[in-house]
Formats: sequence, structure tokens, C-alpha cells
Amino acid sequence: MLDFAIFAVTFLLALVGAVLYLYPASRQASGIPGIAPTEEKDGNLPDIVNSGSLHEFLVNLHERYGPVVSFWFGRRLVVSLGTADALKQHFSPNKTSDPFETMLKSLLGYQSGGESVSENHARRKLYGNAVTAALQSNFPLLLKLSEEVLDKWLSYPEAQHVPLSQHMLGFALKSVTRMVLGSTFEDEQEVIRFQKIHGTVWSEIGKGFLDGSLDKNTTRKKQYQDALMQLESILKKIIKERKGKNFSQHVFIDSLIQGNLNEQQILEDSMIFSLAGCIITARLCTWTIHFLMMSEEVQKKLHQEIARVLGKGPITSEKMEQLSYCRQVLWETVRTAKLTPVSARLQDAEGKVGPFVISKETLVLYALGVVLQDPSTWPSPHKFDPDRFADESVVRAFSSLGFSGSWECPELRFAYTVTTVLVSVLLKGLSLLPVEGQVFETKYELVTSSREEAWVTVSKRN
Repeated sequence: MLDFAIFAVTFLLALVGAVLYLYPASRQASGIPGIAPTEEKDGNLPDIVNSGSLHEFLVNLHERYGPVVSFWFGRRLVVSLGTADALKQHFSPNKTSDPFETMLKSLLGYQSGGESVSENHARRKLYGNAVTAALQSNFPLLLKLSEEVLDKWLSYPEAQHVPLSQHMLGFALKSVTRMVLGSTFEDEQEVIRFQKIHGTVWSEIGKGFLDGSLDKNTTRKKQYQDALMQLESILKKIIKERKGKNFSQHVFIDSLIQGNLNEQQILEDSMIFSLAGCIITARLCTWTIHFLMMSEEVQKKLHQEIARVLGKGPITSEKMEQLSYCRQVLWETVRTAKLTPVSARLQDAEGKVGPFVISKETLVLYALGVVLQDPSTWPSPHKFDPDRFADESVVRAFSSLGFSGSWECPELRFAYTVTTVLVSVLLKGLSLLPVEGQVFETKYELVTSSREEAWVTVSKRN
């Protein structure tokens, strides 16, 4: 897990909850432009709910008050940063903490802290290397799973509507469970069982901290806690089975077991990837195929690159590096979809962004969805245009936000590889076509998705 940890958004609300409990409330004015609390107890929570999502609330707030704004989450002052320049100013002196791990552990009830800076660095490096090893060792498996999707879609009549979101979630779950946890999930029933448990846990993450609904519903809370215990039990069993043994298939969890980690640390890191890796991969696959089916020109250009680089042979890890336009398509997908619209960090020490002073222990939001649509950085920001990434300065701007390059999050790196393989396989055999009349509405939650099922039709390439 990297210091910037772009996917901390998935656990933002857990951190907010931890902040509310760990630190005393304060109504001290910050001098930062923004809005006053709507309610004494809930702050601006009613405004967030009325906006439809935290992202949409922040879009409106930054439009009204500028790049650095403030609002109230309960009785806590929150600061949001909405330009690339503001993020860079804040990120540099505040990169010692790890928001991804802090927020997830707070939610799951794990005890964070207790490790030195060097131990934290070593652990994050091991985590990243474990992702790399899993991808390298299981590339043939990833190709096989992608070809299974192709064969399934080829079996459908050309006019049939294919439930894209559903199929991509199933594909992502198979990929993650097999490549992260191993041969247990060669059994289709085990994957289905894991999907049900994973779905229960993921659907509840953060909800209780936003509206209190989980604590108010004892049945839901028990279902969530039971599912979390089941997921931990599955991971503990796999750790025990694979410890001290050699398997023909080297997976993510094997690297953790072979590293200098205790069993609790192995459990925590495998839980993080099992939860986040599935959703991020599924959503990236879904959005990529959606944008390809909506842009005939982009799809044609990508197919031409795939045909030129791969010829009649399958994709390999070496040839994948030559698919430069495919990388541009994936980057533009992340940007246009605003895949993770918000990230967060707890202020380590008092600091400044522009003329504004941010007090220690203030919750600072990185409004990534706002930044990724800023016309001063991205001309025609709402247009899906992979060619914009042919400009090296645009690539650097994207990389500085943690979506590519040396700051790239391991979960996103995994998703990029999986999506590249899947798309290369599908476009060699199929044309991706939109469903006429489909209305595609966006739902901004922890990871951005479509509000309803996304549908696609396909036709066989000659």
C-alpha cells in the first residue's frame, strides 16, 4: 500500500468515524471558505444526503467556494482540496501516514499502529511485490479466464443483451480468488459462496458512519458481522493450509506467508486485497467496455493496435507492454468515470495550503472526482478522449494523483493488467455494441458504478 493510497476512498467513512470518536469536537473557525453546519449534531450530513453523494456535494462546494473549502461532518470540521495544485501542496508534507490502511483497519476493528516507519515501508513493499508475483505467476490463468468470457459471449445470439456489470463482477471474483487465494477457488461453488459473503461485507462498508443505519438495524448489523467473521475464517484456513508448503500455483497470499509477517498481518493484508481488489477490478472492466462500446472510433483504433502487436497469437506479459494506446484507454476510463472520486488523510501536523492554515488532526479530503474534471488540467474534461494521454505533461499530471507511474496503487495495477488481458481477448473476437435506448446513470459511492445494470451486445468479428 502506497503512502498516497488513492483507493483510500473505500474506507473514508471509517476514518471519519474514528476521528469523531478519537478526537474532541471543535467549532473553531478555520478561515477557510465553506458552509456552516446545517444541523448542530449532524453538521452538513443532510446536505450531503440531499446532493445524492459525497462527490456531488463536493462538486457543488468547490464550484461555489474555490479549490480549498470546508464543511462539517457531524461536529468535526472537514477540509476538501479540489485542484491538482492544492493536492500537491498538501501531499508533500503529509505523506508519512497511510490512509488506506488506517481507514480499513478502523472499519474492520484491527489494531493499527505499533510498527516503525521502516517496518511499515517493508510491509507495503512486500504487499506490492506480492501483487506483481501473483500477476506474473498466473498470467496463463488470467488468459484462460478471459477466454472463458469470450467463449460465453460468442455463444449468445447477436441481439442478446449481456448484463455487463454482473459478468464483470463474476470475472473479477474468479480472477482475484484464484490469483490471490489459490486453488480452493477452482471449485465454482466456493467462488459463489465467497461472492455472497464478499457482497454482504462490501455493501455495508462505511454506511453506518454516514447515516447510522447499520447500528439502527440489528438484523443488518448481525448479517454484516457474521459475513466478516466468515470471510476471516476463510482467509485463516487458507493461510494455515498454505503455510510451510509448496504449491505449483504461487498466489498473492504465498508471498505474504513467505515474508516477515505474523499471522494477523497476513490476515489484514489479504483481507484488504480480497475486499478492494474485486470491486476495483470489476468496475474498471465494466467502465472500459462501456466506453469502448460507446465510441466506435476508439474501439476501432484499439482493435487495430491489438491486431498489430499480437498478430494471431495470444497476449503475453511482454507484448502487453507494447499496447500503449490500450494504456491510454484505461487511464482515460479511470479519469472520465472518476473511478474513485474521493480520498482522505488525517492532518499529521498544522500546515498550509495556499493562504489557508489546516490544523493538526483535521480530516482532509482529496476531491479527486473534482480534480479529474478540472478544465484547466483536462481540456474538454467530460469527453472520453484517450488521445489526451499522448501528451507527456498530461501523463505526469495523472501520475501525480496516484493513478499511474511510481505512485500507482497495487490494487489499480492489478486491475489494469486484468482489464488489458480481458479487453485484448474480447476485441480479437468480438465487436462491442451499445444497447439502443439504454440510459446509463452514474452512482458515486465508494467506487463509481452504474446506477442500474449496464448492458452490452456483441457481434463476432470476421
